[in-house]
This record gives sequence, structure tokens and C-alpha cells, in this order.
Amino acid sequence: MSAIKKLPVLVVFFCFQVTIAQTKLTIPFKLTDYNNLSIKAILNNTDTVQLMFHTAANAVTLTEDAVKKLKSIHFTDNTDSIKSWGGQSNSSRLSKSNTLQIGDMIWKEIPIWENVNSGQFTDGKFGIDLFKGKVIEIDFDKSVMVIYNAKPRKMKKYQKIKLFEEDDELFIEAACKTNAGVFTNKFLLHSGYAGALLFDDQFAKESRINESLIVIGEKKLSDSYGNVLISKQVILPGFSIEGLHLSEVPAGFFEGALGRQKISVLGGDILKRFNIIIDAKREFIYLKPNSLMSAGYRKM
Repeated sequence: MSAIKKLPVLVVFFCFQVTIAQTKLTIPFKLTDYNNLSIKAILNNTDTVQLMFHTAANAVTLTEDAVKKLKSIHFTDNTDSIKSWGGQSNSSRLSKSNTLQIGDMIWKEIPIWENVNSGQFTDGKFGIDLFKGKVIEIDFDKSVMVIYNAKPRKMKKYQKIKLFEEDDELFIEAACKTNAGVFTNKFLLHSGYAGALLFDDQFAKESRINESLIVIGEKKLSDSYGNVLISKQVILPGFSIEGLHLSEVPAGFFEGALGRQKISVLGGDILKRFNIIIDAKREFIYLKPNSLMSAGYRKM
């Protein structure tokens, strides 16, 4: 699982260059076996890398293994205070000013951080923050992301769902059906998580997940900095997002009063089942079931 992390705030002014006449830009991606979106990128007009598009990330990062192979990345600073999902404090090196190209889009003066892990088969990650003020479409049927200046007409055919933005992260509200009843909770949109659902400790306790559902196994989760936790795995009878229903959904939780997992996560194994549009103001997400809706869930 990739890190849900907060990087130190930098005062960065970067340029975003596209052809002015273009109203939309298309970025091809590959959906990996780990439910991650892998996208080709070029760094400093020199190095070609595969970056994971991460809906819960707020910076561009590269893994330590990837950095060893690159010619154009130079680190000038470091910090020991980065918080991640699996650890309260982590060290990371910083390369302060880089050029990043994805498709026809070019960003200048981009800071890049180094960490340990990314999605399998990728060299690092980037987040939604690169497309500030833009509409983002993720079409899993066509394996493309499309970046718009204005809302596309096709949004009318999608289910409109309210987004909740907290600390620059995007959440939606969903209903979970267990043998003890139906419980509503907020879930972080987390395309870096290969699984379907991961419950926060408080929700798992209040909804009596451990009592009402049979634990079918355990799963090792690792964040971007190599911190590891073991989660319990169950099968959720039902999961609903504004009338969009899924059944027999794998879900994870941590047993005991850990207090570490403070947010619930909606991962790539659910996100890939919908073509997605996120509005420019990050107020609403639009979902439409796609050809992967009935696909089997990834084995835990």
C-alpha cells in the first residue's frame, strides 16, 4: 500500500505548459495487476520513468531503486519529519527543481521526493495536485486519462457524488452492509491501494466487523517508506455508493485498539470498476460502471 503522507510545505512556483488551443489532453495508462495506473513520464528531458497516478498523493516521488538508474535527478536537501501511513516519522531526500513531462503536458520547477516503495512495476508516483483547476477523467475501458479545461458533456450520464476534501485528500461517503446492519462511513479515494476496502480502527470497532463477519485471512501492508502492518481480511456482504451497489467485497481492518488507522480507504480494486470524472473544484466525483464492474476481486 502506498503511503498516505504529508510532505513539508514548500513555496514552489511551477509552470504548466500546454498548447493553449487544446481543450482536452489525453494520457494513456496501463492498469497493472495490482490495480495501479502506470503512466510514462520524462524527467528533465533525459530520464524516462513509469509513474503511478495516486489519488491520495500530494507530491511527485521516486523510489530509491529508481533513483539509482537515473541521470538527471540531484538531491540537495533532506528531512526526517515526513509522516506516512505506517510510520510517524520518515527520512526523505529532496530534489528541489525538475522538469516533468507527461504526454503533452510539461511542468517546470517541480520538487521530487525520494522514498522506498511505489506501486509494483512503477518508479514513483504523482497526484491530483498536478491538475489543479482541471477536470480529470479516468476511463478504464479505453485505458486513458483525459484532462479538460471545462466539464465534458458526458458527465450527465454519470452518477454524481459529493466529495469531501480534508487536508487536500478526497473522500466519499458510502454504506457498508454487514451481518450486524448497515453502517455509513467516509472513505479516502486511494488508487495506490491495490485492495478494495480498508476500514479505520474506530469504524471497525463501532460496526463490530470482527464479531459480525468471518475473518478469512491476513494481509501484509507496506507503505512508501517500508513500514509494515498486518491486517485482518473479511468479505463485506454489500457496499453502496449513492445507489451504485457492489456485493461480496473484500475488506481489511486492524484488530485491537491500535488507533493508527484513522481513515478508511477505498482502493483500486473498487475504483477500476467505474469510469471516473472529478470536477475542477474537487466538489463532486462522477461514476459510471464500466466493463470491469463484474470482474473478480484481487486475491488477498
